[in-house]
Amino acid sequence: MASSGFRPLDDKSLIEYIKATPALSSKLANQLDGLQIKEVGDGNLNFVYIVISSAGSFVIKQALPYIRCIGESWPMTKERAYFEATALREQRRWCSDHVPEVYHFDREMALIGMRYLEPPHIILRKGLIAGIEYPLLAEHMSEFMARTLFFTSLLYHDTTEHKRAVAEFCGNVELCRLTEQVVFSDPYKVSQYNRWTSPYLDRDAEAVREDNILKLEVAELKSMFCERSQALVHGDLHTGSVMVTPDSTQVIDPEFGFYGPMGFDIGAFLGNLILAYFAQDGHADQVNDRKTYKEWILKTIEQTWNLFHKKFTALWDEHRNGSGEAYLPEIYNNSELQLLTQKKYMQGLLHDTLGFGAAKMIRRIVGVAHVEDFESIVDASKRANCERQALVFAKMLLKERRKFQAITEVVLAVQQEQS
Repeated sequence: MASSGFRPLDDKSLIEYIKATPALSSKLANQLDGLQIKEVGDGNLNFVYIVISSAGSFVIKQALPYIRCIGESWPMTKERAYFEATALREQRRWCSDHVPEVYHFDREMALIGMRYLEPPHIILRKGLIAGIEYPLLAEHMSEFMARTLFFTSLLYHDTTEHKRAVAEFCGNVELCRLTEQVVFSDPYKVSQYNRWTSPYLDRDAEAVREDNILKLEVAELKSMFCERSQALVHGDLHTGSVMVTPDSTQVIDPEFGFYGPMGFDIGAFLGNLILAYFAQDGHADQVNDRKTYKEWILKTIEQTWNLFHKKFTALWDEHRNGSGEAYLPEIYNNSELQLLTQKKYMQGLLHDTLGFGAAKMIRRIVGVAHVEDFESIVDASKRANCERQALVFAKMLLKERRKFQAITEVVLAVQQEQS
């Protein structure tokens, strides 16, 4: 379809758009009578429509030229839709089992048409709040992260190919700057967008703004985020960007995608699981004290990292003599050196993961956009107690991340914070 300029779509105009777009209408076998359209965008940025007919279905996602949850007072480029569509296609190239297919992209309309993840798929965060166990979550997420991060890194690419890809995603600067602001800056200063469970966490928020060591550490993470083009990262890989059933895991919404530090993705996912852990006491009741479920979350954190480590290093071993130019085989030419190289690389990646995970946790408690895990706890005093435990742990993790040598030590530290 040839667009005639950007315009936000509503239910009625979306039908006309679908009729005029063969890539979409064909997915419905051109049967548009009785079309069901439902707007379900509960995120911060975009409109999201589910489109269902008797012959098929898909999702339409349209980016607005501002942040939806704030309004037109906070402009935001709709070009983010281009980077989301590009990232989805690239990530699906390397991990088709866990990334939905893109059917259609219209750059001028900032619109993506993609596979509808039909029920019983739900947002992972909602499943965690409900106390649902997902036995394949660690297996699937470790697979997604290992493959998408390895195959877009210099461990697989030569430097020419890598720099071309880095340059392509450098255009997603506005969303990167948004992350820089809300993750690495706003929580550590007075900002009009910051909020927390007041008055219970007033002193806690102030303590974050007064913690010199915390500021030094977060500056290092911000520098890494801005300067290290390690791999194509999703850029917003929290539990709201994953849809699940007991046997399916699909990663969505990579509009923040860019070439950055791998640990930013792994940390975002694990950090949000830790937030879910600390929120469980706020959801416990007389029927379910959530203790067993908390154990499952911790086991999932441990398994996710350990499986990621295993799969990532296996890909590295498999492609050691390929086109990747990070460690040339003519130089790293004996098994002892290769093992030392991997060990140092993965240890550094663990520490990056813990640092970024901690920063993402902090911003969800005293920054602009909070998480439903805590927000759905109605009792403000109880919510604040859960948030405080998470905040204390996150501050420690950010400052002391280098002392942890294994994920088991991190899990133990989480348990000790609640003991």
